[in-house]
Amino acid sequence: MPEGDTLYRIAENIRPVLQGQAITAALSNPSPQVPAIDAASLVGCTITSVEARGKHLLISLDDDRVVHSHLGMHGSWHAYTIGEPWRKPARQAGLAMRTATHEVVNFNPKLLELVTATTLRRNDYLQRLGPDLMLPDVDLPSILPRLRTHNAAPVGEAVMNQTLLAGVGNVYKSETLFLARINPWSRVDELGDQQLLDYLQLTHRLMRLNRKSGKRTTRFAGDGVRFWVYGRSGQACFECADKVRIRRQGDAGRTTYWCPTCQQPPAGR
Repeated sequence: MPEGDTLYRIAENIRPVLQGQAITAALSNPSPQVPAIDAASLVGCTITSVEARGKHLLISLDDDRVVHSHLGMHGSWHAYTIGEPWRKPARQAGLAMRTATHEVVNFNPKLLELVTATTLRRNDYLQRLGPDLMLPDVDLPSILPRLRTHNAAPVGEAVMNQTLLAGVGNVYKSETLFLARINPWSRVDELGDQQLLDYLQLTHRLMRLNRKSGKRTTRFAGDGVRFWVYGRSGQACFECADKVRIRRQGDAGRTTYWCPTCQQPPAGR
């Protein structure tokens, strides 16, 4: 499931083979959800930068245009050397770009658009994105007042709000709230500033630990089990042996895993 660390790794993976390179060929396939872009107009352009921003990937060109993509639940970016077989069907390629040495392919995007840099700067959603937790120098204290504007919201919903803090998805939400011993249904106003800041520091550290290639891991016990609670509904908690639970949360019905013993609600709730 793509989260902030996924996009960071993608950018790190494809930047060396794209940045500074001219596009020699390109194709774009439409899907029922995402129309094709004008891939032919990319040919001859040089890629100037590849940047992850939250769950978005931005590929800038030397003609002041930007390829903007969002992976959603099932999207991916692959890099192949010329002649290497693709690992997914070509019909799933929302965009494929070829340079002198590589082919870089965006499969099954949720969003794919080719826009001017000026249009991108005016993109209301991107402009409202919160601080990106994947950045090494992210200003964590600046996130506190953003969270306080959603004091009445359950913290499990607030930390998924990309306009408050960017990059956290279902996996990190469940895992970091467990590690911080915070009940996902506690309201933001039931948590003190220091508790929230400690949570943000923990989340930032874990996401940065997962910035390199490899499978996302939040539990480093050496027994092959990578997560504390995520995906472990009905199984014993590693800390207290109570059963891990799962429940849908928020208007979007996103899944939340938690341990009812380790993550007690605030006193009086």
